[in-house]
Amino acid sequence: MKQLMTGNEAVARGAWEAGVRVVSAYPGTPSTEITENAARYAEIYAEWSPNEKVALEVGIGASVAGGRALTAMKHVGVNVAADPLFTVAYTGVTGGLVLVSADDPGMHSSQNEQDNRHFGRAAKIPVLEPSDSQEAKDFTIAAFALSEEYDTPVMLRITTRVAHSRSLVELGARSERPLPPYVKDARKYVMIPAYARPRHAAVEARLTALGELAETTPLNRVERGEDKSVGIVTGGIAYQYVKETQPGASVLKLGLAFPLPRRKITEFARSVKRLYVVEELEDFWEGYLRAWGLPVRGKEIFPWTGELQPEVLTAALAAETETEAGSRPSSPPVTVAAAEPPARPPVLCPGCPHRGLFYVLSKMRLTVAGDIGCYTLGCLEPLNALDTTICMGASIGAAIGMEKTRGPEFAQKLVAVIGDSTFIHSGITGLIDAVYNKTRTTLLILDNRTTGMTGHQDNPVTGRTLQGEKYREIDLTQLCRAVGVDRVTTVDPFDLKLMEQTLRAELAAAEPSVVIARRKCALIDREAARPPLVVDQTKCNGCFRCMRLGCPCLSRQEKKAVIAGQCIGCGLCSQVCAPGAIGSAGEAGETL
Repeated sequence: MKQLMTGNEAVARGAWEAGVRVVSAYPGTPSTEITENAARYAEIYAEWSPNEKVALEVGIGASVAGGRALTAMKHVGVNVAADPLFTVAYTGVTGGLVLVSADDPGMHSSQNEQDNRHFGRAAKIPVLEPSDSQEAKDFTIAAFALSEEYDTPVMLRITTRVAHSRSLVELGARSERPLPPYVKDARKYVMIPAYARPRHAAVEARLTALGELAETTPLNRVERGEDKSVGIVTGGIAYQYVKETQPGASVLKLGLAFPLPRRKITEFARSVKRLYVVEELEDFWEGYLRAWGLPVRGKEIFPWTGELQPEVLTAALAAETETEAGSRPSSPPVTVAAAEPPARPPVLCPGCPHRGLFYVLSKMRLTVAGDIGCYTLGCLEPLNALDTTICMGASIGAAIGMEKTRGPEFAQKLVAVIGDSTFIHSGITGLIDAVYNKTRTTLLILDNRTTGMTGHQDNPVTGRTLQGEKYREIDLTQLCRAVGVDRVTTVDPFDLKLMEQTLRAELAAAEPSVVIARRKCALIDREAARPPLVVDQTKCNGCFRCMRLGCPCLSRQEKKAVIAGQCIGCGLCSQVCAPGAIGSAGEAGETL
């Protein structure tokens, strides 16, 4: 039976068919749906972990205990998980262990572009890269077999386009795998130096064996085209673009992205007149081919950044054909103007609890160290409230560094902001640093009771598991007090006056403090919605102070403010309206 699936759904299906027992992850686009779909299979225990490092450690523990395990994360999550990753590359596995890295060319929802094939090379583990949903399922199954045969974790690298595109998938049955007896093996799994040294030798021997496998595995295949003069080495989603735009070319498709089949590639290169490497982001494969002395064209004509679009590939190869008879001067990456839809910049939702907070921060002209989450949108006009956003959990450390550099007076106008899920992910240690090193850091925890940007996943603060089971809810107030913060206050971010008063008090304190801005995300708290507000056109003086909130329900019409769209009656605009023109029918709002 066939079913239309996204790549993420297909990875989850492949894990189920492979007999996986444990799936762990921290949500991050474009990988999130893998774990959400895995949780639908009764035979799989699936969890949201506090961060990617813990997620991989859970997967490693399941593998050591004999079960097959899959851990999923977006590309920057592998940075967080790198510590256990490089060690499990030494220890190897008992049950198969697969790490899914979902890379994001084009930065659709990420702070950088990162090619995680480099992690495979650095850790000396095999990397598989599927090109569509069928391969996403098949390669997941193959990765577990490879993991156990070669005693290694395996990286399955997908990209946004594969993760979210749909294609038909042939469904199979689950392969149940009974747990083997647990056997203690300290020399394999306890990585003290004396045990790690021989494991390093085993890693090198394994890499050599995997290199031989690369020469014969059907994951790497040659597809001969009518045009024997052009050969293209490619893989992943780029393979689909090559087949779509260059149907006559001969193609060497690399499903095993690392290690590479040197003999196979060299033989393929000798069989064609012109050789190209088509890959997204880095010149990962191209670098190897050049090091082997093969004449190859790649990043001279294809872009280094963003998604590789079919029209860019077509234009670049067409230009090569036109200049074939003459010299080929080095040229910048080809860009092709394409019809673009009207710009639709991201914006905080109507009724978002973060909007009022960022309005106050902007009004107070504070320096704001930001973090990763939907609240990062507070950096955009008209709020323009953030000064930095680096990575998950970095806001607190960044604020500490600013304070230590510029002194206590600067700290009186400095705050760090972080979401509830991100605080659990990697913010707690930053707060400990703030206490331990005698700062006066003011931290705002934006507690909207969910992991908002990735689609409303639960986390330890919500007290619900991935399966929706209610258990113990982490008390942020007690947690902050436990690490040494005496000043912990909870406020409603919709109360702008109280928010500003609280911030002024905490910024004046010569010790660390935490303000928890707590209100549920408007998209999950539908019952809190009130009747839409209206603008009394006879009172509106056209000052447009309300527009500084950046609410998408507010707009200008004939020099007056109007409210339209999905207004939920949060009341922020009525609080900032100087003439008191905004409120429910016949009412005037109190001004701030």
